[in-house]
Amino acid sequence: MAPAQRRIDPYAVTGTPRAPRPRPQVLTGGGSRIRWDRIGRMAILVVLVGMALLYVRPLTGFWSARGEAGTRRAEVEQLRRENTELRARREALEHGGALEAEARRLGMVRPGERPFVVEGLPTGP
Repeated sequence: MAPAQRRIDPYAVTGTPRAPRPRPQVLTGGGSRIRWDRIGRMAILVVLVGMALLYVRPLTGFWSARGEAGTRRAEVEQLRRENTELRARREALEHGGALEAEARRLGMVRPGERPFVVEGLPTGP
């Protein structure tokens, strides 16, 4: 078992007498002394709360901008897909008989042709 370690008092070793510590004052009867330590703490607290409030508005703006950026990215991706589809359709209409087929589907006829409308056909099997 290790011997118990004793705390050595530096004043006891040197032999110089220790100055007595002043006793804390107890105020009785609602003393009128100003407690500067409490006022300092309250001032620091007010400053920290004020700084926190100064950060709240930019942070909310940051979060809303971040959410909107995600929405815009999704919108841009959807528009890119639509653009790709429209370019493919334009290519198909520029070449071959697709343009004529689309015009006939819309009911258009060439100059000199006679259009016929057939009504009352069965709708299918």
